[in-house]
Amino acid sequence: MAERKRQWPGGIFLRGAILLAGAGALMSGAVLFVGCGRGASATTPTSRPAMKVTVVEADRGDVPLTGEWVGTLDGYVNAQIQPQANGYLVRQDYREGSQVEEGQVLFEIDPRPFQAALEQAQGQQGQAQAQLALAQINVNRDTPLAEAHAIARSQLDNEIQQKAQAEASVKTADAAVATANLNLGFTKVRSLITGVAGQAAIQVGSLVNAQSILTSVSQLDPIKVYFSIGDSEYLALTKRAGAGGSDLLHGASKIPLTLILSNGEVYPQKGRVVFVDRQLNSQTGAIRVAASFPNPGNILRPGQFGRVKAETAVLHDAVRVPQTAITELQGQEQVYTVGANNTVHVNDVTLGPQYGDSWVVESGLPGGSLVIVDNLQKLREGEPVSPQLAKLQVAGGSNATQPPGNQ
Repeated sequence: MAERKRQWPGGIFLRGAILLAGAGALMSGAVLFVGCGRGASATTPTSRPAMKVTVVEADRGDVPLTGEWVGTLDGYVNAQIQPQANGYLVRQDYREGSQVEEGQVLFEIDPRPFQAALEQAQGQQGQAQAQLALAQINVNRDTPLAEAHAIARSQLDNEIQQKAQAEASVKTADAAVATANLNLGFTKVRSLITGVAGQAAIQVGSLVNAQSILTSVSQLDPIKVYFSIGDSEYLALTKRAGAGGSDLLHGASKIPLTLILSNGEVYPQKGRVVFVDRQLNSQTGAIRVAASFPNPGNILRPGQFGRVKAETAVLHDAVRVPQTAITELQGQEQVYTVGANNTVHVNDVTLGPQYGDSWVVESGLPGGSLVIVDNLQKLREGEPVSPQLAKLQVAGGSNATQPPGNQ
């Protein structure tokens, strides 16, 4: 009995160990089961809904290429008003900045010295005319006497010679009178053109001469705009103007010019080329051109700046996409399009000139492609999308797509 009592605690200990081992195995199995369940749940794929994107159809059409150049406005004719007589300026007969007419008196110079010179020339003219009249009388009287041999023939010859000298003296006197009249007339300084007169450079009371510049008068209607164009642009314009065999100057009517003022407004009158320089500037590689624009009311003034625009060429059947459809990755322009099964396809493109709010695509995109114009940063190659078609009106009247969302 005592031996059984000594063995009983050991048996209890063995059974407890077995029970504890079984419980541990059960808990480990539970942990493994839960872990396996979590791993299976994490790797189960979930379907994403297709992203809605706005698409437009890549438009095809003619695209006019325009050139734009900075121009300086100047008078069509600019006349510097200088006197042809020396003397003191005694009167100013025009209002500065006003319109003056051809032949209008602008300034007056003291006429008294010129009036005296005229009277002196007239006196000398009278003397010459009197000498001529006397010579004529002598010739008329002695001609019949010489024919009747009443006087020597040499006497008549001398009188004929004196008459010729008297006639020459009269012509000289007449010329002196005409010169004196001109000089007297030059004391009234007149405008030689119709235009706007500038500020007086010399005030009344000043002594002036033929080198003095009194003011300037500019013909402003039409007005000229000078600008310089590059060699390639010149050749492009000449090609357009020379469709009928004319050069740029003679074919200017085929190239209407648009003037954009310094405040951004488009001048309503169209211009044309009226001057092309004879050579290109070797330092800048540009040639100087002048355009003429109607200027009713003299609104435009010399010295203003503007931008001159003209169509230099036309790209036929060009592919155009909205500007918002263009992205750039490491210097490469890209366009996202909707491919087969409504999935995204990334196109590497080469861009041409800009046309309004669109870009011309030279290569990398066929016409008629559905171009994505929004949510571009969220798209990846092959990702499913739900395209929504939109349309817009682009410059030139062609239909293209207008991106309604942000990029």
